[in-house]
Amino acid sequence: MKLISFVTDGVSSYGVLEGTTVKDLGAVLRGRFPTLKALLGEDFLSIAQETEAPRLARSAVQLLPPVPDPAKILCIGKNYEEHRVETGGEKLAYPTIFTRFADTLVADGQDAWAPGVSSEIDFEGELAVVIGRAGRHIALEDALSHVAGYACFNDISIRDWQRHTTQFTPGKNFPRTGGFGPWIVTADEIADPQALDLTTWLNGDEVQKANTAEMIFNIRALIHYCSSFTQLSPGDVIATGTPGGVGAKRKPQLFMKVGDVVEIEIASVGTLRNSIGEGKA
Repeated sequence: MKLISFVTDGVSSYGVLEGTTVKDLGAVLRGRFPTLKALLGEDFLSIAQETEAPRLARSAVQLLPPVPDPAKILCIGKNYEEHRVETGGEKLAYPTIFTRFADTLVADGQDAWAPGVSSEIDFEGELAVVIGRAGRHIALEDALSHVAGYACFNDISIRDWQRHTTQFTPGKNFPRTGGFGPWIVTADEIADPQALDLTTWLNGDEVQKANTAEMIFNIRALIHYCSSFTQLSPGDVIATGTPGGVGAKRKPQLFMKVGDVVEIEIASVGTLRNSIGEGKA
């Protein structure tokens, strides 16, 4: 099942993408569940399947980030060995974690913004995990039962701002630099999230290629660790890290510019596509 959030006729809603049509769950469930995030906290699969709802043409909706309003976006740094090596990072016993703000997210098909204060705008293709069941101190063996589904993520990084200090936050939180989507593929459709090919394309050229089996800390470990210091709630997002091949570590360096098109393709999940537009903030 592909869960989406969207706008149609100026109204925000959510539903299920079924081929070329959208089942508009928000039209009938908004009173109980005002957003997809609220629905994810319930038995969303059964509710989505059993609810009778209007159908819309896919062409009649504009996608939003699948969860436009996550309470938390936890991003994992240097979680593929090739990327750790290319950045000169040390081997660590625990994941490196930084945060994004919800207002940095941008949907599939929309422009990501190149901020005018930098020319070091880098791509980072990633698998995003969306939490469906709340939990704290989640055991490794139970971790995947807390997952609602998976999406593509582009952790667009403003490298010079990321390097201002040892803290990543400024370079990861410019407006519209977190590509997220195009939808959430529910976890029941992904047999093994640690066996997915991930490819990043820039203007049609392959720039990153890996498999999620190559993560240093796998999804179970990330959920276990994150839930040890904070409550994970429905709609929370864990961006699981990018593989090697980022633009900043290439020779010569390869940064994105206005007019470029970047695509994140993950097997069994989908393809997230964003063009790079001129930043307005």
